[in-house]
Amino acid sequence: QVQLVESGGGLVQPGGSLRLSCAISGKILRVNVMAWYRQAPGKGRELVAAVNSDGITNYSDSVKGRFTISRDNTNNTAALQMNSLKPEDTAVYYCNAGVILPTAPLKISYAWGQGTQVTVSS
Repeated sequence: QVQLVESGGGLVQPGGSLRLSCAISGKILRVNVMAWYRQAPGKGRELVAAVNSDGITNYSDSVKGRFTISRDNTNNTAALQMNSLKPEDTAVYYCNAGVILPTAPLKISYAWGQGTQVTVSS
């Protein structure tokens, strides 16, 4: 069973920084895309940033230039460095990964972490 565990959330003042981490555990052959989503109260879940296995990144317009997604293919981890945080960044942040399972036939599974709260407030 594939599990994703996030860490690094918390309370920060506007303009501050936080770093989120995500670790994948379980039997997998390969990790394809890794991504961070967020869900603010009363809103739907939105894609914040994604990185594929070649290191190509994509960001939502709302975080471009402030957030940086990275990954470590050796350890199957991902991180989201968040700078210049704004109150509107307040949300639960979720890690998501598309992984190839060692099954016959091969299967792709999309796993989610449990979420970590980020609150930006003075």
